[in-house]
Amino acid sequence: QVQLVESGGGLVQAGGSLRLSCAASGRTFSSYAMGWFRQAPGKEREFVAAIGWSTLYTDSVKGRFTISRDNAKNTVYLQMNSLRPEDTAVYYCAAKNTKLVVTTQREYNYWGQGTQVTVSS
Repeated sequence: QVQLVESGGGLVQAGGSLRLSCAASGRTFSSYAMGWFRQAPGKEREFVAAIGWSTLYTDSVKGRFTISRDNAKNTVYLQMNSLRPEDTAVYYCAAKNTKLVVTTQREYNYWGQGTQVTVSS
């Protein structure tokens, strides 16, 4: 069983930056693909970025967000720059049992509780 705990959310003005962190329990963190998803009010949860054998981003965040991981700390990060009001959402961290990077939510085995990101205009 893997437990994921997100942190780093908050309120920021448009154009600002935030860095989300997701700390994972367990000894096999390096063997997982890790993903970030988000859910805006009234919308479905959507893929944002993932890292495993490769990295993948949804088009709307390319060039603004960077996903990275520190296997020694069992932590994955999402650096978010040039934030926009439309980035406002609850951001979720997820882990997948293999390092193949995918965007499909059902492929991820473990989920965190989410952290709120609010971008004001």
